[in-house]
Amino acid sequence: MIIETGVIFAFIAMIGWGFGDFFIQKSTRKIGVWTTVFIITLIGFIVLTPFALKNAASLFTFGRNIFLIGAVAYFIAAFLDLEALREGKLDIVEPIWSLEIVSASALAYFLLGEAISSFQMLLIILLICSLVLVSLKTLKIDKKHLVEKGVSIAIVAALFMGVANFFIGVGSRNIDPITIKWGMDLFLAMGSFMFMIKNKELKSLHRKIKENKKAVILMSLFDNVAWLAFGFSMVLAPIAIVVSISESYIIIAVLLGMFVNKERLKKHQIIGLILALVSAIVLAYISG
Repeated sequence: MIIETGVIFAFIAMIGWGFGDFFIQKSTRKIGVWTTVFIITLIGFIVLTPFALKNAASLFTFGRNIFLIGAVAYFIAAFLDLEALREGKLDIVEPIWSLEIVSASALAYFLLGEAISSFQMLLIILLICSLVLVSLKTLKIDKKHLVEKGVSIAIVAALFMGVANFFIGVGSRNIDPITIKWGMDLFLAMGSFMFMIKNKELKSLHRKIKENKKAVILMSLFDNVAWLAFGFSMVLAPIAIVVSISESYIIIAVLLGMFVNKERLKKHQIIGLILALVSAIVLAYISG
């Protein structure tokens, strides 16, 4: 029953990130990347403060190393994600991000001894391959795309995000998901605030929020709920299973693009979408 609840939370994270990324993508184009990150994390920090204060000191005592490693990895991953998008092409870079499943699962296995069955491993591999198919706009990838700077940055970003996911899971288990989320929000809000100062974006902050109020509210709601659900799922279920299911948020993003933005899917994307859905559902069923 405990693992089943963890799987449910993983699916909530998947849905939250799917909708959240949909609105974040719209928002970043209008108000900027670091402003978007700052708003989301600041709102998360403010809302969670009353619930996190009682355990806040634990972030800097017995959970200090876990929190600091996770926070730094999270910030580096976020920065590298943005750099990868700036340097490379979305349809080349995005599939690489599924590698975070590999790094998080490997850390869970080697450091926590979390073993999964051969069938679960097979489903995770199938899920990763399916998500790559869904992400690719075309199967005709020019060789030069594979060596461009954005690809190498995206690989490193995925590995760091996997590390961040792992330590968020360990931190959630050792302290609690709310306090870990609150601490991560504080860390990232401060970091993005410094980038905003550097880029001279503070003067236009109020105007941008006012002009894009709906998108700001929706992206903050979905993204913060997703991260909270992710933290709780990590406490209740194996990290490899949680990361694999929650990473399937790309399915939601693709479906939103199809139904809301009227984007047409290629044949290989449809195949990938079906395989990813089936893999995620079967993985959740046998893991519950």
